[in-house]
Order: sequence, then structure tokens, then C-alpha cells
Amino acid sequence: MDTTKIEDREERKKLKRAARKKQPPKAKRTYARGSKKRKVKTIQKGQRRR
Repeated sequence: MDTTKIEDREERKKLKRAARKKQPPKAKRTYARGSKKRKVKTIQKGQRRR
């Protein structure tokens, strides 16, 4: 939805909401939420952080 030409914020908001309502609902996730995030490696005790 291209709303770059519309200056009024409220009008743009209305159009975007209407477009969103027209879209079909998204499919359910087949994986756990957040499971695809990069995991943070933990450092060993006694190691310097640098």
C-alpha cells in the first residue's frame, strides 16, 4: 500500500487499516516463537570479555 503521497496522518492511517483488514489472515506458525533467534554464546568463568 503506497501512502507516501497522502499528507494527513489520520487519513493515511485509515487507508492502511482498511488495506490490512482486506488481507487474508496469516497462517499459524509451524515453529516456536523466538526459536529462530540467534543464540547468545556464554563465556567461561575466569575469561576476560575483551
